[in-house]
Parts: sequence; C-alpha cells; structure tokens
Amino acid sequence: MARQKQTVEAPGQEDVNGDEQEAALDEGKLLDYITGEPVKESDKEQVRQRIARALLHEYGLALEDMQRDYRVKIDGRNKKIDIAIFKPGAEHTPENVHRLVICQKEPNIGTKGAYKLRSPEEADKEFELLKGAMAELPACDYGLWTNGLEFFFFKKKPTRFDTKFEPIGDWPMGDDTIGTHEVASLARMRPADPYMLRVAFRRCHNFIHGNEGMPKDAAFWQFLYLIFCKMVDEKLPGDLRRFFAGAHEPFNEEGQKEIRKRVMPLFERVKKDYADIFRGNEEITLSDRALAFMVSELSRYDFARTDVDAKGAAYQEIVGTNLRGDRGQYFTPRGAIRLMVEMLAPKPDEKVLDPACGTGGFLVATLDYLNHKLHEKKGVAIGEENTEEFITFRDTLSEFASHRLFGADFDPFLVRAAQMNVMMAGNSVGQLFNMNSLEFPAGHLSGVAQAKEKLQFGTVDVLMTNPPFGSDIPITDPKILEQYDLARRWSRTGDGGFVMGSELQSAVAPEILFIERCIEWLKPGGRMGIVLPNGILGNPGDEYIRAWILRHCWVLASVDLPVESFIVDANVNILTSLLFLKKKPDQVIQAEDMAGKRTDYPVFMAVAERVGFDRRGNTLYKRHPDGEEIFEDEQVLEKVRIGGRIEQRTLKRKVKIVDDDLPEIAKRYVEFRKHNPEPGK
Repeated sequence: MARQKQTVEAPGQEDVNGDEQEAALDEGKLLDYITGEPVKESDKEQVRQRIARALLHEYGLALEDMQRDYRVKIDGRNKKIDIAIFKPGAEHTPENVHRLVICQKEPNIGTKGAYKLRSPEEADKEFELLKGAMAELPACDYGLWTNGLEFFFFKKKPTRFDTKFEPIGDWPMGDDTIGTHEVASLARMRPADPYMLRVAFRRCHNFIHGNEGMPKDAAFWQFLYLIFCKMVDEKLPGDLRRFFAGAHEPFNEEGQKEIRKRVMPLFERVKKDYADIFRGNEEITLSDRALAFMVSELSRYDFARTDVDAKGAAYQEIVGTNLRGDRGQYFTPRGAIRLMVEMLAPKPDEKVLDPACGTGGFLVATLDYLNHKLHEKKGVAIGEENTEEFITFRDTLSEFASHRLFGADFDPFLVRAAQMNVMMAGNSVGQLFNMNSLEFPAGHLSGVAQAKEKLQFGTVDVLMTNPPFGSDIPITDPKILEQYDLARRWSRTGDGGFVMGSELQSAVAPEILFIERCIEWLKPGGRMGIVLPNGILGNPGDEYIRAWILRHCWVLASVDLPVESFIVDANVNILTSLLFLKKKPDQVIQAEDMAGKRTDYPVFMAVAERVGFDRRGNTLYKRHPDGEEIFEDEQVLEKVRIGGRIEQRTLKRKVKIVDDDLPEIAKRYVEFRKHNPEPGK
C-alpha cells in the first residue's frame, strides 16, 4: 500500500507576519479579558481573568460595565479593587458601582489532593477590604471574594445603626432577577462556563474529602449520587423540582435541614429509576452542611444546556484523581480522544462501541461530536437554540445514547462512573456493560448476559478504544488465549509471509488481543481507532501482528503522539500511536489471498510534535520565530441581561493560540479523504 505522510509544520515556519489578525505578545504578559490590553501575568491575575470571563458568560454582565483595579477611598486611603461592576450602561463613578470582586491567587494543595474549604466565619479576616469598599459605595449591593477555589458571595444589608454583609449562595444574574422558587437561589439556573463548572466540581469533592474527612473514593461516590439527583431533577417540570438551595439556606441549620428534606426523596427516586445501576442500599451519608453546600454549588447550573465537552472535562478532572486502575488503565488524553472521534466521524445511525471504556471519554466525545453536527446541520450555534430546537437536539442525543452507544469495562466502578458521564452528556446512561471484553462471550461478570444480546460480533459500525496495555499485565489464561489467532505462535514462510501454528504462547500483552477482538466486533466496512504502544507498529518481533492486521483490514491512518500526551494525563512515559482501520469483507480477504498480494491504496500518516502542553502540564502557545507569543482575534458572543431581556452582541477578543497539532491533523485528514476515498468504497 502507498503511504502519504502528513507532518504538521513547527510553529514559526509559516508566514504569520502577513496576517492582520495575528500579533505578538511579550513574555510574561497575558491579554486582559475586560480591556483586551496586555497585563502582567501572575497567579492572581489568572484567577481574575477566569472570573471576568465567568461574569460575562454566566451572569450576563457586560464587559464595558466592568473596570479592573478600581480605586476606592477607605479610611482616607486609596485601595485597589480587582474588579468593579457598574450599573448597566452607567458612568464609571462611585455612585454607580453595583458589585465588587476581590481576587487572590489559587491556594496550593500540593500532594494532598484536597483543600479544606472555609466557612464565611472562618475566613472573615479575608473580607476586610471587600466589606470596607462595599460600605463606602452606597449603591454597591453585592460582593465576591475568591481565590479561585473558595467563593464567598455577600449581599449588603444596611441597618439603622450599621451595615451588615450577609453570606449568600450566589449572585443574581445581570438583571438582578431571582429564581422561580420563593426560596430558590438568587441566580437562575444557567449554562455553566467551563472553568466555573470545573471549579464547582472540585469544590464539591474538596468539601467532602477535606471537610467531611471521607476517603477520596468514598467522597467521589457521594458526589456522583448528587450528580444523579441533579440530572433526574432537571427532567421534572419546574414546579416539581427539588434540587435547589435558597440564597441563605446553606448558612443556617434550619435551611440545611430543608435542603436535605427535598433531596433525600429525590435520591430514592434515582435508585428506583436506575435500578440497573444502583443496588438500592446506597446512602447519602453527608452531613447537612456538606449536602447543602453541594446542592448550592450544583443547582445553579443547567446541565442539559451546558456544553457537553465542558461537562466531560469537569467530570474527568474529578474521576482522574479517584478511580485510576492498577492494571494498565490509563485515561486517554482529551485531545487524542477528540482527534480519534473527528477522524472516525461517527454518524447518528451508526452503532458505536468502546470495549475498554474506562470512564467513558470516547463515548462522551462521540455525543459531543454528534451534538455539534446536529447544530451545524440546523444552522444554529450551541447555546443559541430556541426551546423547540433544544428539545429536539436533547432527545436525538438521548435516543442515540440509549440505543446506539455501547461500552464495556471489567472494572464495575469505572462502568458506573462512565454511566454518569454519558448521562450528563446525553441524558441517558447508554448501554454499558461490566465484563471482560477479552473473555467475551464467556465470563461471569454482570454485564455478559446483556452484552450477548446487544453486542454480537460483526455488528459494530464504529469502534474506538484505548485498551489496557503493557507487558507487566499479560494475559496467561489458556481459555482466553485459545480464542485468538494472535495468541498462537507464528513462523515465517519462505516468501516472507507468516503462518499460524497451533501452539499457544504462554503470555500475550492485552493490547495485542484487543486488536483482534475489536476487529471481530466490527461489521464488514466498519471503522475503528485504537491507541497502541509504538512497538507494535515498529518492533521486528511484532511483524506477524502487522501482517495479520493487513490481511483483515485496510489501514486508514496512523498518527504518532508525543510522549507528553500520556505523561500529563496518565503519568505514563510511553510513546503511543493512534491506528485507524477499516474491516475488509470476507470476499475481499479471500480474493487477495488467492491473488497472493494486497491491493495498494494511500494511507494517511501524521506525526504530532506538540499537543498544547509540556511534560509538566503547562500550556504551550504558538510563537513567532523571535520567540514572542502569538495572539489572534476571537469572536465572542456577549449576552447581557438588561431589564428582564437579553441583548446579544458579538465582540472581538484577543487570545493566545495553543500550540497543538491535533486539531490541524484532523483537518488535514478530512482534506486527505476528499482526494483519497476510503478503500472499499
């Protein structure tokens, strides 16, 4: 077969000087989200930038109504406030300041993995500047103090003799409206900003682990139970919803008990509605305070309308610190997942499977991909749907997840975690089975019987997976090995080919068997992508494996990943490749066997040199040849709430360009296929 190699050029090799939208940014600077001007980068500044973005995207506060480093005179001294927010459209004068934000750098939690979140009383000394400034500004009703992980919201309440600052669960939206429930949170349920959702998930998990003293894995399952409650509650009519927290409820014992009264019956409904997931004896063992904290954090967000990828990223961050396995279960980097899904391009009528699904990364990315395609076909941007369109998209994804999305894993805890991940993305838990895919259709695990009915070999259109791999976890069970051609001993023939013997090898690495098992599951013409260690594609001793693959499949593509990919996301120092295959029909295999040769065809090959971060996880940005970072214009849709209505405007913001080859490789593959149709078509 002919091979056409695509290599993404190193940054600085293309002519960037002629592009009017690109400019240089000095080292140690970042672009302020409020003003668009360069500012000095620091840990505190990073927090301020994320908060500014959230104020726009979550609360509907206009950027022109914000001012950074606003000076307020307190006790005769000028003090700088990180962000001042003025009444909509008003002059930036003291009498028009409506809200204030104080930012501090994010605390370093080190190797502990949890940070003990403080109550407003415990952190009271931190608020002196904020409260002092609010007291000096008559129209300033609301304040926020944050270090990026702790968020303390306040409402000013002047009394006859002094001014009080009441802790509240959240700010109201930009138009100061409150929720529909009399006791509901001040903020309407809203789509989540990706960063703020990750913070909310981290805060919930930290509160249980750090404040309740639970082990990390126990904390995770308590978190998962409440996520289920939240998702089920969102399906109920508005007047029947129970997953909410009043503005003041989380801060007093009576309010905390009221929240528990609402949530506990909801959890019983969850266990009843999802009896195939829950055994029925699960309990929410959180204290009233912890339960109230989590409900307050989660209830403000409309999960159904929040971007699928944002939910998946937030969830994966929590899962990754709790459920890593010890048998080669390395969670796949999100960039590699997206690349594989985009290159395989699953369709709404195709059956999709991940036989080593872990926490469901490929499955959720498939739902995200289809969601974007549905919106593109309708010509509507995500987040801009009307109610009818939203319901149509939601129901389409739910139908796909329920009937066409399949996964399997031998770890029952990972299966449950994946079901939650899929439910958040597709409003359905999908068809996920607890089984050993290498042992299937044999095996004793709970999902085998159902899988026999719904996952017969030769029925899958698209398969994508990152199997457990490594010579330190070999498969040695003869009952498993005897199912596989690649578990036999192979010898070379005189003409350079290979012949399979009858004798079994004593031990075989699992990824080798997974190649064969995945191909078995594909229907003729079915497509697959699999993550493999580079040795399989290059070691001389593995040539028989490559010969077997070429006999049964057309090779669509091969993409080499840099070592950084798995070091950061999985702490695995290994070079890997993404191999893309298409299963040949039996008649093609027979015809080529008789002819004694394989038909040549072009293969897409790419080498990714950069994936957007270095070995320590630091984000890398594209640079000019002289080393200066490059930034470009980005279109930002601004939604501002004014007087009960939403006004929309399109803004241009300057952003750095992440130095990541994977999106470019996906584009190059699409172009490659325009000129080189898949073999077998």
